[in-house]
Amino acid sequence: MTHLKEGDPAPDFKGTDQDGKEVALSDFRGRKLVLYFYPKDNTSGCTAEAVNLRDNYETLKKHGLAVLGVSTDDEKSHRKFIEKYDLPFPLIADKDKKIVNLYGVWGPKKFMGREYEGTHRVTFVIDEEGMIMKIIDKVKTKDHAKQILEAIEG
Repeated sequence: MTHLKEGDPAPDFKGTDQDGKEVALSDFRGRKLVLYFYPKDNTSGCTAEAVNLRDNYETLKKHGLAVLGVSTDDEKSHRKFIEKYDLPFPLIADKDKKIVNLYGVWGPKKFMGREYEGTHRVTFVIDEEGMIMKIIDKVKTKDHAKQILEAIEG
């Protein structure tokens, strides 16, 4: 899966969010960032993860964490997902797969015996200087905020 390791500099990226606004890693300099990659808007696991982050968003903010989601869905799909679940954080539309490839989270997956290419569910916690503090690759979708907080406090 990802070639990146904790302690590595986070690869710099630029992408567009649900409103077509450009978002870059450098926008988060000086604060910690939860950069979470997920397979698809409005699927059960991705919805559970997004809702858990939404429900714990104030707690994450109190710990100095910004939250940014990335999937290969388009801006329109992201906007609908955000509106449907009242998500308080932006989602990047990585349609050309530049960011998922940069972070090494795009690759072969298996579902019900079928193999296909897709985004692996991985979260990177990036520090104020742009270094990877933690990589969470066994995401518990319904308890992800707790995993993140334990990772940064651990």
